[in-house]
Amino acid sequence: MASPVPSRYRALLRSCKNLVTRDDLRLVCKAFRLSIAGRSEEEILQLIDLAMIVTSEIGLGRTSVICALLHKAAAPPDPAETPALFGDKVALIMKGLQDISRVYATREVVNSDNFRKLLLSFAEDVRVQLVFLAEKLHELRLADNRGVEEQKKLAREANYIYIPFVHHLGLYNIKSEMEDRALRFSDPDLYHSIAGKLEGSKDAREQYIAAFIAPIVDEMNRRGIKFKMKYRTKTVASILNKMLKAQVEFEEVYDIFAVRFIIDSRGTEEKADCWRVYSIVTDKYTPNPERLRDWISVPKSNGYESLQTTVLGPENRWVEVQIRTERMDEIAEKGFAAHWKYKGVGGDKAIEDWLAGLREALDSREVNAMDLLDDIKINVESKEVHVFTRDGDLKTFPDGATILDFAYAIHTAVGARCIGGAVVGDKRVGEKIVHSVKRNESLRYVLKNGDQITILTSNTQQPSVDWLNIAVTTKARNKIRQFIFEHSHALAAIGKETLLRRFKNWKIELTDDVIRRLQQHYKYKLAIDFYQAVAEEKHDLIEIKEFITKSNDEDKPAPPAPREVDVAPPAEAGGVLLIDRAVNNVAYEFATCCNPVFGDEITGFVSIGKGVKIHREHCKNVIDLQRRYPYRIVKASWTRERENKSATSYQTILDISGGEHPNMMTRVSEAIAKDSRIILRGLTVNSKEGAFNGKITVLVPDSDHLSQLISRLKRVPGVSRVFRGDSVGE
Repeated sequence: MASPVPSRYRALLRSCKNLVTRDDLRLVCKAFRLSIAGRSEEEILQLIDLAMIVTSEIGLGRTSVICALLHKAAAPPDPAETPALFGDKVALIMKGLQDISRVYATREVVNSDNFRKLLLSFAEDVRVQLVFLAEKLHELRLADNRGVEEQKKLAREANYIYIPFVHHLGLYNIKSEMEDRALRFSDPDLYHSIAGKLEGSKDAREQYIAAFIAPIVDEMNRRGIKFKMKYRTKTVASILNKMLKAQVEFEEVYDIFAVRFIIDSRGTEEKADCWRVYSIVTDKYTPNPERLRDWISVPKSNGYESLQTTVLGPENRWVEVQIRTERMDEIAEKGFAAHWKYKGVGGDKAIEDWLAGLREALDSREVNAMDLLDDIKINVESKEVHVFTRDGDLKTFPDGATILDFAYAIHTAVGARCIGGAVVGDKRVGEKIVHSVKRNESLRYVLKNGDQITILTSNTQQPSVDWLNIAVTTKARNKIRQFIFEHSHALAAIGKETLLRRFKNWKIELTDDVIRRLQQHYKYKLAIDFYQAVAEEKHDLIEIKEFITKSNDEDKPAPPAPREVDVAPPAEAGGVLLIDRAVNNVAYEFATCCNPVFGDEITGFVSIGKGVKIHREHCKNVIDLQRRYPYRIVKASWTRERENKSATSYQTILDISGGEHPNMMTRVSEAIAKDSRIILRGLTVNSKEGAFNGKITVLVPDSDHLSQLISRLKRVPGVSRVFRGDSVGE
């Protein structure tokens, strides 16, 4: 049988952008020969698959595909020889990729110092990020044959590192696939449950879409509009996110799919043609005005352009409709990479702004790289608001950004002295006019679409720790942290010098043991915090002298500062938890957001100063914590079956709803009372227009009894839904 390698290689060359001269072809062929040396046929095919992601799915060209091939070569060229062999750009990108490889060789990527190195490599050239992300997508696609623990590790890295960067680069298709694969590896049961329901409703969904688009297609054909129509079912991860946010079951998620009309339109007619199609859609179906998204008039910061609306289709079902041109669609599919094909649309500036922001954020060694990525992640799913400077320049911020963020966007010095801002409204954003009166607002004012802002400053103002609760953008939070770090270290130096001088006068030696005792006495976790408090005159120096003088332990080594979670478990827990077998004497408590009970699948989160919080594994908060702080997640499980199951009860809250029915509450109470091991602690109900909803607080011995209770309550006449407050599809 003929080898598939030649035909696949020719397909790769055809897909490669800007491969136009013999020299271009020669360089790619040379890189391919180097990369396949000593490789099996299967490995060569996998290498071609990786290169196809770079060219076909991301849309990159000759330089990037050469780098992808060389980076996977068993013996890549010497860095000193790379410029002469392949050019300076290839050498620069290869250096970034090799730096990333060295970071990954440590096996501790989620580590502050390593992470800084990783981000610095990313900041070199956007193609370093793009090739790296192509490699990681390829790795996720090949992970089915890996061990479970390795799959989960890859899923954690995807959620924490890769997906935020894919989002910022506008690679929505790749982002969706990564989210789905990460969910499939981290929680296969939940993934397959939702995927099975999607597959089961596929035929009915396609019939509905055919009926929905028919009148729109007829009208567009009648008017001679050239277009393509696509529809996509939303990903499992996206549907799960909607279920968690809205606290609904799968069957209640109404916008499971989206219909996309891609118009053959170019140049100055693009916007007008998109609005023309919007008019046709809304003539056929009633739109929801709250769901109109005009990213054509004001594109997203990563270049995304589209006109989106949600309309009420047949059978009173809501349908999301996206309208865009072919150019807009390619940019939406391939993000920043597609901008190089369409010069003059602002793509290059968006890329440089993003890289410049990343480089600036990493300039200071004092700012923790992990905090930086947390800020990036917080902004990943945020909507955007568009506001204006005093001179009328448009600036884009994540939803929730404040006047303080706006001030730091103008200049770091302006942000540091900001005391508020003057806000003027009445600006047009797309088709919408936002009205407001001129007013002065504080730092906490949340920016709204159409605001025009003038920043107010004071020379006596300076950043404080509280500002981290106000600022949203990465730049503002980074600069605030940097100031606090430098300011606190300057104060600490003054405080330490003060203590050294006083202790010398008192003829007392200021040793590390003495400082540790003072830290413990005044309850400071770090010595620098104690020194800073001394500089700020929070403690009387005579009182410090008396404490040291009277201490009987001066000649003994001071005990080590207590570990954050090094305390005994609470007695009421009954010893039923085992938290990450390597950890002893762990303080823990049950999270009130999901109220785990014995028998639930559980996980732990190391909180700051409060030990380990125990959550249900599918708690909506835990899913977010796993994405943002994977290094603080610990395994948790129930140690064993209790000998006396009635010894401990667990509180949980059930949501209940339905239609009003005679003696409803009496029957609910009777259903609870049928099990003597379940104790009713509270019942609140609200009724309106023949429907009711309420909450039931109960104490239960374990999850089996709770499941039986939910089943009994669902059989009560009039009750339509019963579920735990954080549940998905229960």
